Amino acid sequence: MSKPIIGVTAFRTDSGRGYPYLSVTEAYANAVQAAGAVPLLIPLGLDADDLQDVRKILDGILFTGGGDIDPAIYNGEPHLTVHEIDHDRDALELQLARDVAEHGTPFLGICRGLQVLNVALGGTLYTHIMDQLPGSIKHDYWATHPRLFLAHPVRVEEGTPLAGIAGEPIIQVNSLHHQGVRDLAPGLTPMAYAPDGLIEAFELDAHPFGLAVQWHPEWLSQPHAPRLFEAFVRAAANGHA
Repeated sequence: MSKPIIGVTAFRTDSGRGYPYLSVTEAYANAVQAAGAVPLLIPLGLDADDLQDVRKILDGILFTGGGDIDPAIYNGEPHLTVHEIDHDRDALELQLARDVAEHGTPFLGICRGLQVLNVALGGTLYTHIMDQLPGSIKHDYWATHPRLFLAHPVRVEEGTPLAGIAGEPIIQVNSLHHQGVRDLAPGLTPMAYAPDGLIEAFELDAHPFGLAVQWHPEWLSQPHAPRLFEAFVRAAANGHA
């Protein structure tokens, strides 16, 4: 039996020698492979028809982390900390998010990926949590701590798919973001919360497997992290519309 193929969204970086790279953090590919699937990078710059063709040959989509979505797309509050906007990436991932929601393609969103899915389906974001969410805790540990640092607990909602995957009501997670869900899009249901009330995970209602988390499980060894990728790969192996 062939392994499922998981499309992994890419980001653009500079080579340092004057030309751009399309790449993905190796931890994502390693996590997909460890869960029993084959990762395949989805390049930027595909038009809508080509993107549909790519989606049709994939068994699942992993929406990866990265820079911020252009706040103008969701009428977000401007903030000086907004960084690394890539209009090509925004366009491709927002279209792809709508496509997987419509066609039932299994997907997993991570960090920026969660934010992309929320915005694509009509939600909004805090453009800087610390300044806009009253009583917020620190969420942006990427510059000061290792990526596997367990920054805070997350409360998992009972009866959700994530509860079944995690197997416990409180899990410890890393935290590498400064933005997050402000208004949740219609059709999405929260599955987990940070101590300050920020939504840390959601699912897409009536979808075969449509989950997104705000933390980065690809860096973690806690039991809930590999289980999340394994559940995603099992759903992808079962096929999609």
